[in-house]
Amino acid sequence: MNKVIIIDDDQAILNYLKIMLLQTGKFEVTLLGDSTKALDILKNKSFDLLLLDMDMPKVSGLDILKFINEQNIPITTIVLTGVEDVDLAISAMKLGTYDYLLKPVEEKKLISIMEKIVKLDLPEKEVCASELSKKLKYPQCFAHIITDDEKMLKTFQQVEQIAPSDTGVLIWGESGTGKELVAKAIHQISPRNNKKFVAVNAGLFANELFSSQFFGYTKGAFTGADTDKHGFIEEAHQGTLFLDEIGELSLPIQVKLLRFLQEGEFYRLGSTEYRTADVRIIAATNKNLFDEINKGTFRKDLFFRLNINSVFLPPLRDRKSDLPKLAYYFLEKFSKLHQKNINKISKPVLNLLDYYNYPGNVRELMNIINSAVIVENKSEIRKDSLPVYFLEATQYKISNQIIPSSLTELEKNHIKKTLDFTKWNRSKAAEILKISRVTLISKIKKYNLSPLPPSEK
Repeated sequence: MNKVIIIDDDQAILNYLKIMLLQTGKFEVTLLGDSTKALDILKNKSFDLLLLDMDMPKVSGLDILKFINEQNIPITTIVLTGVEDVDLAISAMKLGTYDYLLKPVEEKKLISIMEKIVKLDLPEKEVCASELSKKLKYPQCFAHIITDDEKMLKTFQQVEQIAPSDTGVLIWGESGTGKELVAKAIHQISPRNNKKFVAVNAGLFANELFSSQFFGYTKGAFTGADTDKHGFIEEAHQGTLFLDEIGELSLPIQVKLLRFLQEGEFYRLGSTEYRTADVRIIAATNKNLFDEINKGTFRKDLFFRLNINSVFLPPLRDRKSDLPKLAYYFLEKFSKLHQKNINKISKPVLNLLDYYNYPGNVRELMNIINSAVIVENKSEIRKDSLPVYFLEATQYKISNQIIPSSLTELEKNHIKKTLDFTKWNRSKAAEILKISRVTLISKIKKYNLSPLPPSEK
């Protein structure tokens, strides 16, 4: 049964909603009339849905939404409010609210929306229930990472071990492997989880701009500096600062960052007054920092400061078993976003997805499915709706080939195409075909297969 929490300071509304939802027989309902207790309950208990009033004293609905967003709490929110405020509605939507309904709420409409949310959330929750909850202490902290892969589960177990400490963490992995999601999980498990998680992509800032944004600046420090401004460090005080693409920082900025890590001190741009902040640094990189150290572009002492604990995230090509689950997760997400009724991925498309190597990892798979959903006008994702670059990369060509007359010939042709695709790399072909290398060599001999000479390709 799906767990629902309703937060509203009007007891009559709480009672009405509880009776209405219990009558459906589909929801387990928790009521909360005191919004000051909301943050603690949401942090320590698990719910599927939140029905949230916005206009409450002391802790408003917007405060609760910000907390859910900062803590990355896996819950879907429907805002119920008696105030018709466009700006408030926009703010709520930006913070991830699923829908925004005015009171008095239409009963059938609310239940219909809730049932739709429950249906759309199934893939993510199934993953959490089937594997993560069995093997992890804090499965809710990894609910947004879709995987059943053993390597990833071992990584999550490692994260659970290092997260409670207050030491630095360096997350290694290619772009698109989910480094920020893992950093958020570390923050959620750590004792700092009730404070801010501030994420910064160091590669997006010019060096001069990064310095002022990272350390802050004082009024008059440069043209346009009309007031004092907190930097990322002060914003993350007592919380966690996540620095993505740490390998992009220039050497002068690295020196300043190293000083802060060693002394806990810094000064704002335009000031000589030293300040202190209590911040846990989690860094991430898609570069080989050992190579950068050898080239002289990354400081060895900074590396050892950041790399007290090391987490490696495998690329998607090394966890292909997650592909169907991920593909269907993104299909449901983008079908809803683009208001499409697409609920299936054709078998040929799934096969092509399995052949591809994903240099952009999970993020690239997400974009492929998103693009296909936008183009597709049927109820099933077909080859024709896939991006052209992807079709070319998987050597897909539309043709009217004759269907082989026997299973033997079908197997022979399939093995030949797979070997050609891998440029006759037998180990890779065996991996794709899901047979042993010895079996593949035996079948090559059986069917008398050989690569075409260059002149015939």
